[in-house]
Amino acid sequence: MTILDKITSYKKLEVAARKQAFPVSLLKQSTLFNRDCYAMAKSVATGSGIIAEHKRRSPSKSVINESILLPEVVKGYENAGVSAISVLTDTKFFGGSLDDLLLARAYVNIPILRKDFIIDPYQIYEAKAYGADAILLIAACLEESQLQEYSALAKELGMDVLLEIHNEEELKKSLHPTVDLLGVNNRNLKTFEVSLDASKALSKLIPDSYVKVSESGISSIEAIKELKPFGYKGFLIGERFMKTENPGESAGEFIKALK
Repeated sequence: MTILDKITSYKKLEVAARKQAFPVSLLKQSTLFNRDCYAMAKSVATGSGIIAEHKRRSPSKSVINESILLPEVVKGYENAGVSAISVLTDTKFFGGSLDDLLLARAYVNIPILRKDFIIDPYQIYEAKAYGADAILLIAACLEESQLQEYSALAKELGMDVLLEIHNEEELKKSLHPTVDLLGVNNRNLKTFEVSLDASKALSKLIPDSYVKVSESGISSIEAIKELKPFGYKGFLIGERFMKTENPGESAGEFIKALK
C-alpha cells in the first residue's frame, strides 16, 4: 500500500464524517461562498510564477516548521511577490486544517490553492466556502470521469483547477477544457525519489492552452532556469521556504534572485 493509498483511504472516512456534520447546504451559507475568486492561472502565467506553500509537516519529511504562525507566513509570501499560495488542509498527514485556509484568506489578496487529496465533490464546495480560489486534483487518485466531473464543478463555482500528473498515462486522462493549470510532480510516488526529468519529458505532451507547473524538487534558482525553456510558468515550492525561520523573507530573496 503506497502512502497515497493510505491517505485516500483515510480521507474517505474523514469526508464521510464531515458531510454529516456540515452538509453542502450549510457550506453554501458561508459568507465566502459567493465571493469572486482570484484567477490563479492568470496570476501564475503573468507574475513571478512562484506558488509558495504553507506546510507544517509531511509524511516524507515529518516536521518542517510548526513554530511560525500562519498569518506571518502568508503575509510574508504576498509581500515577497509570489503568484499564489498553496495551503495544505490535510490534518492527519500534513498538520494542516480548513481553518488554515480561512485564516490565510483573511490576510492576503492573492490566489490561494486548497491543497488536499480531493476524492469527493463535497471537498470542492468546502474549498469554496473556506475561501480558496483554486483546487488541486491529483490524477493518481481519481478516474477520468471524476477528473472531468470535479474540474467542471470547480469551474461552475468560479475556481481554477490545478491538475497534478506523474506520467504520460495520467496526462492522457487529464486534458479537459475545465482544467487551467497542469502540474507535473517530479516525485516518484513509489520510490519518493525526485527528478526534474519528469517535467522535461512531459512538457512537450502538454498543450499550450494549459499553464504548465512543475512541482517537487524545486529548491534552487538553477532548477527554475532549467525548466523555463520547457514552457513552465509555474513552480510549486513546498519546503524550501517553510524550513527557514522566516519563509516570507526567504521567498522574497529567492524571487529577487530569479529576476
